[in-house]
Amino acid sequence: MPTSKKPNTMLSTVTQPIEWLRMLSSQLNPTFVIGVFLIYGLGQGFSGSFFKVVSDYYWKDVQKVQPSTVQLYVGFYFIPWVLKPVWGILTDAFPVRGYRRRPYFIIAGVLGTVSAALVALVGNLAAAAALLCFLGVSASLAIADVTIDACIARNSIEVRSLAPDLQSLCGFCSGFGALVGYLASGFFVHHLGPQGSLGLMALSPALTIVLGFVIYENRTSGLHGEKKQTALESVGMTIKSMHQTMMYPQVWKPSLFMFLTLALNVTTHEGHFYWYTDPKAGPAFPQEFVGVIYAIGAVASIIGVVIYHKALKDYPFRNLVFYGQLLYAISGVLDLIFILRWNLIIGIPDYFFVVIEETATRITGKIRWMPMLVLSTQLCPLGIEGTFFALLMCIDSIGALLSRWGGGVLLRLLNVTRTDFTNLWLAVLIRDMLRFAILALVFLVPKAGQYEGLLPSEVSEKNVSDNVDEETLELVPINANTKV
Repeated sequence: MPTSKKPNTMLSTVTQPIEWLRMLSSQLNPTFVIGVFLIYGLGQGFSGSFFKVVSDYYWKDVQKVQPSTVQLYVGFYFIPWVLKPVWGILTDAFPVRGYRRRPYFIIAGVLGTVSAALVALVGNLAAAAALLCFLGVSASLAIADVTIDACIARNSIEVRSLAPDLQSLCGFCSGFGALVGYLASGFFVHHLGPQGSLGLMALSPALTIVLGFVIYENRTSGLHGEKKQTALESVGMTIKSMHQTMMYPQVWKPSLFMFLTLALNVTTHEGHFYWYTDPKAGPAFPQEFVGVIYAIGAVASIIGVVIYHKALKDYPFRNLVFYGQLLYAISGVLDLIFILRWNLIIGIPDYFFVVIEETATRITGKIRWMPMLVLSTQLCPLGIEGTFFALLMCIDSIGALLSRWGGGVLLRLLNVTRTDFTNLWLAVLIRDMLRFAILALVFLVPKAGQYEGLLPSEVSEKNVSDNVDEETLELVPINANTKV
């Protein structure tokens, strides 16, 4: 009997993810799942992680910029994400030649491809010009992300039982993509250098261009003047509906919590990165191992998604967020131990301890944030779900931007430079204290379960119109009527 159970257990481990994907494809749309893989896996996952490592080395070794300045530069990357409601309104209300989705995929792809190629091929590029190119890469990812997020929000509202599963799917795709990106980044930086490696950033936006040409979309009809007036009226109604929805306490309270959670979680990443590679004050990790560290973090993020998907998606929002934030704050203490080199005092080598620290931080970070993403989808009213979800993500991006800039100001005030890391431990201590302080704000998160609707019924009824032209995210035409 025991011997017969082992193969079954191993087989189920392999078949369960396949059956899960089949279930999502059957209840939603197989091409929707493919779209998530393309945008979240290749775009946000691979490109985002590869860009993070390679751009850090680019600023450090090519531009020779101080860590506090890089921290401020990184904050600018979030500006295109702050503008997500603008991209959402453009794709919803301003079709190009009758198409709402195709042109913006193509625009995003062209913008990202040109930006990545410029910074990779042009030597002696000024810091301001390089920053503009990096902004172009970030804008490419943000614009492409808007369309798929709208589809995810609608599916989460129409099939509430699958809302946690959809966020799990996004988490798995971005996690696996990040794993590949981080593993590849150190190798390519070592062999091609930071500037040459940035040329690979053109891969994802180039495929986004292809996606824009092959994606199936119904072309809208009507006179140009009528469409223009309808678009302008649609923008006005959308803005009014967004304002009215945001005024509900069950919407603005969790939105405020998500913003404060990100804004108060000041990041000292650039200080850590410079310290990682310093041969005197830090552990002097080689380029390949820095990529491995982040790859381990990507694996840990996937583990966090698995833990959430298997064990935590039935818990109420407030309880899960509270304990997730508590564990995340506790895991931050490991950074402090590492910076102070206490790990060597207790006999744990740097290479081993950084794995422990990165794993704990990524798992707890994913566990605390997954329910917040599910909550965001449940706050979106039907009819304006794409633009409203973009608004919520915009609020989060503003919080993340303030987190980067706050960390940059903190590093500068404490005089953490390319060679002086004396006060880096103090910056980490302040960051950890802020993480614990966020626990006092958890009362803003609703007590409701993750499958429950949070908005009054009149909100959705008010925003849904029989005249709304629903579009499906399809890579090839299909005849069957399917939900998106």
